[in-house]
Amino acid sequence: MSLPPQIFDRILLRKRLNRAAFGYDQADFLKRRAAEDLVLRLEAIMRDFPRAVDLGARNGAFAEALAQSDAKSRVGLLVEADLSEPMLAGRTGPRLVADEERLPFAPGRLDLVISSLALHWTNDVVGTLIQIRRALKPDGLFLGALFGGATLTELRQSLMAAEMELTGGAGSRVSPFADASDAAGLLQRAGFALPVADVDRVCVRYDHPLKLLQDLRQMGETSVLAERHPHALTRKVLARAMEIYQQDFAEPDGRIPASFEILTLTGWSPDPSQQKPLKPGSAKMRLADALGSIEHPLPRED
Repeated sequence: MSLPPQIFDRILLRKRLNRAAFGYDQADFLKRRAAEDLVLRLEAIMRDFPRAVDLGARNGAFAEALAQSDAKSRVGLLVEADLSEPMLAGRTGPRLVADEERLPFAPGRLDLVISSLALHWTNDVVGTLIQIRRALKPDGLFLGALFGGATLTELRQSLMAAEMELTGGAGSRVSPFADASDAAGLLQRAGFALPVADVDRVCVRYDHPLKLLQDLRQMGETSVLAERHPHALTRKVLARAMEIYQQDFAEPDGRIPASFEILTLTGWSPDPSQQKPLKPGSAKMRLADALGSIEHPLPRED
């Protein structure tokens, strides 16, 4: 079996996360937003989850949000797992240094797996989701959030325009993300039942684009593409990109927007007790009857 293409340098990612760990709280607003949203979704599911894992826990944003929620009484053991050991430091509770691409969990042992803003760095998202499904018990739940394709579109366009202008060519300097239209399909390909996906579009406004770059560095979210750009990003290109960013995207008050797209995935490990979709043609009532309307047949094409 062929290995998936190595899009991301996971060793470099670990180094970036290790570096970001000690000041991560200063730029964790997206992590907390995603974690709080996952907790809200969990609150609506009235069942117990004795064994749970938070993949890509970072600074523990999900555990903190859960502690403030009524859902905390329904989650038993919560293991926080992360690629970076420094990210897990200084907290109590079960913690595990683990690579999302090589999960260490035995099949059918977990009731709940959570992941907020971490899986977009895996080289094979579907492969990781398959590992998660296998680790879940039948009818176990996966709740995940990852960045979508519209994330950082302004920065991407500005860097490409600057390089085209100054060097006559442009390569990728911003990591690719999953497309929103494919989100539910990722769960289906991984074998999850009852897949649901939706999108949260977030616009963060900055005084200057350099502050955005500073936040990305502090989040550990700077590019870790395995195939390095053939030319280092020079100060001249970066300065021109920042000028283009402000020229093309600045709002009337002079602040610049940064777009983030968060894809939220919900899927269940298959179990015979789950609802199944009806077979085509098995309906016992016409839609027109239910709505009290008159059904008009389409004209025939000769």
